[in-house]
Amino acid sequence: MAEVAKLEAAFERITVTDENEGQHKVPQQLKKKPSISTLSVSTLTASTSAANRMKLPLQKLATTNSTKIVQAKVALASHSAQDRSSDERQSQTHRRTLTEPTLYAQPTTPKQWHLGMFEIGKPLGKGKFGRVYLAKERSSGFVCALKVLHKSELQQGKVEKQVRREIEIQSHLAHPNILRLFGHFHDAKRIFLILEFAGKGELYKHLRKEQRFPEWKAAQYIAQMAAALKYLHKKHVMHRDIKPENILVGIHGEIKISDFGWSVHAPNNRRNTMCGTLDYLPPEMLRGGGKDNFYTEKVDLWSLGVLTYEFLVGEAPFEDSVVMTHRKIARGDYTVPSFVSAEAKDLIKRLLVLDPEKRIALEDVERHPWIVKHCKGSPRAYERTSGGKVRPSTEKEN
Repeated sequence: MAEVAKLEAAFERITVTDENEGQHKVPQQLKKKPSISTLSVSTLTASTSAANRMKLPLQKLATTNSTKIVQAKVALASHSAQDRSSDERQSQTHRRTLTEPTLYAQPTTPKQWHLGMFEIGKPLGKGKFGRVYLAKERSSGFVCALKVLHKSELQQGKVEKQVRREIEIQSHLAHPNILRLFGHFHDAKRIFLILEFAGKGELYKHLRKEQRFPEWKAAQYIAQMAAALKYLHKKHVMHRDIKPENILVGIHGEIKISDFGWSVHAPNNRRNTMCGTLDYLPPEMLRGGGKDNFYTEKVDLWSLGVLTYEFLVGEAPFEDSVVMTHRKIARGDYTVPSFVSAEAKDLIKRLLVLDPEKRIALEDVERHPWIVKHCKGSPRAYERTSGGKVRPSTEKEN
């Protein structure tokens, strides 16, 4: 107990600084864009210099989602690993060596986690409600990221339900391009999320450094995003806040969707919440959330088109003042610079379609000539294992 008390005291003294603050002068088009806070169509003429994003109501958190971190010689996204026969798993266990990496958590009997089970390392970053630290689970040596949320701050921001939904959704996801949530626990003052550690940090910072990505890299990222979104939509999950700030980069350069604060599980694929980030909002969201005005998972296809454009150009296609951004999105008014290839331009135009039902399907994104060219025929192709200015977030659920 004395050791835990000592760790608690040391943990409280850690100061987390935002790595984005005061280090570089950021070009206007690459300043960070958190999601919209309490935005509605009637307030789009107001300033959106809000703080970081807020999240949505959610389902009650299940109590059986805790996981035990173990070593396993499997791919991060594989569901089949959990379905193998006991003989296969036993055989695999005999093949393990001390040099094999610890990869991810296998669901087992719920485990009672507590802070004393982790060694806390350097701060990795912070948000409005959370701080993230590098951590290591003592018994297994498993390296992870520990996200710490203070209950008092969540209560003040009235986002307790949003956090519960984020945990509920992310704990059920297992895909190489989606950040894993291995488990969670809490004490009197804080909530702790045990997350996969993405060794190369935020994709946004890579984009800021490079200004814009070369086409081969952008195509590989978009291919991975398409695979992850196809997986989410198969599980009836809409992400609703795709942007570079919500994507991390793994140790091998693979990307991982990392923020599910605006995600929703919608088996009927119909929602009317206005939420996300203004520059990435699809036109069907901007029409307002009446009871007869629903949108589907195709909102993520529009956001994928905006992301493709931003990767290649360095800024979002509709980025302007709040009012002008709204007007440009509603009209689909944007221009692709001449330095973007015709193939990439074609994919952008097929994604940024005003009519959601006419947007290119994710399966066709993966087969698009621009993707195939850079992801299957290129020697730099990534071998996929699957198949600041602030942009605040918003919510208006009917």
